[in-house]
Amino acid sequence: MGALPVRIDAVLVQALIAAALSFAHLHDLALAAGQDGWKAWAYPVSVDLLLVAAWRRLRTGQAKAAGWCWFVIALTASLGANVATAGLLDLKAVPDWLRILVAGWPAVAFLGGTLLAHGEATDARTTSKGSASRSSTSEAPTSAPELPAAETGTAAPSSTPVPPALVALARKVADEHHTRTGKPIDTSTLRARLGVPLPLAEAISAHLT
Repeated sequence: MGALPVRIDAVLVQALIAAALSFAHLHDLALAAGQDGWKAWAYPVSVDLLLVAAWRRLRTGQAKAAGWCWFVIALTASLGANVATAGLLDLKAVPDWLRILVAGWPAVAFLGGTLLAHGEATDARTTSKGSASRSSTSEAPTSAPELPAAETGTAAPSSTPVPPALVALARKVADEHHTRTGKPIDTSTLRARLGVPLPLAEAISAHLT
């Protein structure tokens, strides 16, 4: 099989060139402001990461005000470095206010990144809780259906057939209990005397009334 032809994306190449130039301008400005060594290289990384985080927030976040705020701040820092290194600023005599801005940028970038990340996690939890609440509300029945008496384990007295002979025997037991105690027999006592299940005892009691 022959090698697949390599297609060059002009937009991607342009984006890489622009990113490299912006990176170099930020590095040069940080170096001129007294941030030498690895620190001068860390500044453009910090600006670009904040720019990407803000853009991601705008694309996927719920509340986009914070995303726009930090996107503008990062974009201003990037554009400011590009303009400052275009010959409008003497990099050998950087003013004090610019040195202060460059020195304070790490704290600003850290604050922005933390707020963007924390806000995104909060939105995700809120959305998850809202979805779970809506799901439980929609799945929960409005009212519990009433099961027939036969399914609850206790049958209604009128639905349980009772043999006439058993009713006659129960009546004798009830009369004897009333003669001895002066009170009508209750269902529990009748059940114990006859040795029948509770549903059947309840049905018999209904025939005795």
